[in-house]
Formats: sequence, structure tokens, C-alpha cells
Amino acid sequence: MWRIAAPMILSNISIPLVGITDTVITGHLENPEYLASIAVATTIIGFFVASMNFLRMGTTGITAQYFGAKNFDGFRIILGQTLLVAISISFIVILLQNQINQIGLFLIGSQESVAYYASQYFYIRIWGIPATLINFSLIGWFIGLQNASAPLKMVIVTNITNIILSLVFVLIFQMQIKGIALASVIAEILGTLIGFIYVLKELKRYKGQWISNKILKLKEYKRFMQININLFIRTLSLIFAFAFLTAQGARYGGIVLGANALLMNFQNLLAYVLDGFAHAAEALVGKAVGKKDSKLFKSTVNICLRWSVYIALIFTLFYILLGENLIYLITHHQNIRDMAIEYLPWMIVSPIVSVWSFLYDGVFTGATRSRDMRNAMLVSLLMIFLPSWYLLQPLGNHGLWLAFTLFMFSRGVTMHLLYRRINLSSD
Repeated sequence: MWRIAAPMILSNISIPLVGITDTVITGHLENPEYLASIAVATTIIGFFVASMNFLRMGTTGITAQYFGAKNFDGFRIILGQTLLVAISISFIVILLQNQINQIGLFLIGSQESVAYYASQYFYIRIWGIPATLINFSLIGWFIGLQNASAPLKMVIVTNITNIILSLVFVLIFQMQIKGIALASVIAEILGTLIGFIYVLKELKRYKGQWISNKILKLKEYKRFMQININLFIRTLSLIFAFAFLTAQGARYGGIVLGANALLMNFQNLLAYVLDGFAHAAEALVGKAVGKKDSKLFKSTVNICLRWSVYIALIFTLFYILLGENLIYLITHHQNIRDMAIEYLPWMIVSPIVSVWSFLYDGVFTGATRSRDMRNAMLVSLLMIFLPSWYLLQPLGNHGLWLAFTLFMFSRGVTMHLLYRRINLSSD
């Protein structure tokens, strides 16, 4: 487990550091609207790009099962299929970029000045989407092969490049929002090149045949699409929940929007660390399913769950002791600092509430139980989050955060109930 989880934690933890760096850079620029603009623009792009995360999750589960069954032709087929789907989706998104941006700005309802700067970021960042989606596919494939080293190198190179170029473009070339967007595009492309180098190494290591008919014919995508349509709905619902949180925060004003965006960096940091154990669960559970090994399945879940809880408790303590210091580090705008500190308690309880859903996401992905993941997410979103937000509106932004906390708690509960129904011998 640690052979997979440790590199993935190291690579994952660098991802929110990019967001934190962008927030620090914009938080210390003269115009405070830059901070809100980054939040709006990344929400628009994130809604469409992150909803494509099924390319990673679906690829991991299927690849891991082929790997467990020692079907080396099979994991070549899934690689070809996921890359073709990633490229096709990228073409559509770029073609519709104007419509995506306008709809996103309308739905979020941000101020005109914020929308102006957000659009500057969007129209540059959108050209990195092909590399972003291809990287999803490659990382999912590597995790399925229990190779956490390649994703680590891809993500570390991408994010270090992103951070360095953001600092150079903003502080030296004074490109402001445009510089941050351009840095992301260049960094993603470099990550893709690194990924393909390691793909060639894996293909040499595991000899097999490329079966072109199964890659090029649409009818061969049946299993891939069945799994990934459910994952798409699940992921789209999750991104909607985060986007909804940002959108409702925007209606309370720029200061609340900026504070919420700042605190979401705390949530993202937690997510990417816990996802390291989820990735380990994906690979090992998928291998267990491929081998029909119930002992490996049960021990994987128990070990990953135990360590996930330990890490969640550490995060809660960390936010209690150092949360305010982190807020002061991220921005020098005192009004945003004060607002973020007021809502910090929600980040303190978040690790304990969220840990269960992160772990079960990994288990269900490895077992390719995408329909159960979809159902658990829809129940939590439609029956818990949105009704709770509606009823708690008198509490303002505190009500919004309480509704989001209940949403994360519901995900863990529903997935636990569905987990108890998994019977490896019949799957």
C-alpha cells in the first residue's frame, strides 16, 4: 500500500500547492479582485475539466483488473481507448470555449470587473485542456499498473514548472492573470511529454499485442463507456457541489467569495493527501478483483481505511494549531483574513467528516462499481446538500458551509452501506 500511496501523496500534495501559490500571488497584488477572479475562472474550467476525471478513475479500475489477470493486451486496449476519448473531448471543449465561458460567468453571477479578469485567465488556460485530459488518462493507467513513480514524476514536474513560471510571468514580466494561465498551459504540456516517456517503458516491460479493432471500433467501448458514464455523472455532481459553494459565496460579496476560495485550498490539501490512500485502494482492489482474491480485497480496505483515519486526525489538529497562521500567509488583505478565520472551524471538522468518502471512492473505483458511486453521490447532492442549503439560508455563509459538511458526511454513510453489498465472488 505504501509503495503506491507514498508517491501519490507526494505528487498530490503538490497540486494544491499550485493553487495556494496562485492564491498567494494574486492575494498580494494591488487589486483584490484578482483573487476573486482566479476563483471564478478556475471554477468554470474546473467544472468541465474536473468532470472529466472519469478518464483517470475509469482507466485505473479497468487497467488494475487487467493487470491482476495478467492480461497485458487488455491494458494496451484501455490505454488506446482512454487516449482517443480524451482527445475527442478536448476538441469539443476548445470548439465551444466561448459558450462555456459565457454560461459559466452567467451561472456564477460574478461582478463585471471580476468577470473581465476571469475571462482573461479562461481564454488562455483553455488551450491546456488537451494535455490535462491526456494526463488524466496516463495517470489512471499508471496507477492501474501499480506504478506510482511515473505519476509522481509527471505531477511534480508539471507543478514545479507551473509555480516557477507563474512567479516569473507575474513578478518579472508583469503579466498578472494572463501569466498565471499561460504558466498552467506550458506546465501541463511538459507533464504530458514526461508521461509518454514512461508509457514506452511500461510497454517494453509488459510484452503484449495492440489489437487495433478493439481500439478503433465503437462497439468495443461498451464496458469503458458503461463505467465512465456513471463516473462522469458522479464527478459532475461533485464538481457541481463545489461550484455551487463558490457561486453562493459570490452572492454574499467579493470578500466572502475570496475567503471561501482561500479556505477551499485547505479542503483541497486534505483531499489530495487522502487521495493517496484512495489511489492505493484503487490499484490493489482492482488487482484483487482481477485475481478473484477476497483476502487481498479485505486487507486492502482495512489497511487503507486505518491510515486514512490517522491522517485525517492529524489534519484536524494541524488546522486547529496553524489554521490562522496559514490564512495570514496566503493573503495580506485584512478583511479577507478576518472573514476566513470566522469560517475556519468548518475546515477543522472537515477531515473527520470527509475521510470516509475519499477512501470508499478508491475502493469502488478499483472494483469498477461506478453505478454505486453514482447513486451515492446523487443521493448526497439532491437529498442532503441542496435541501440543507435551502433550509439553512438564514444562517448565511455558515449555513452554506454546514450544508456542504452534511453533504460530505452523507457521501461516506451511503457508500459504506453500499460497500457492505459487494460480493467479490459474484463481481
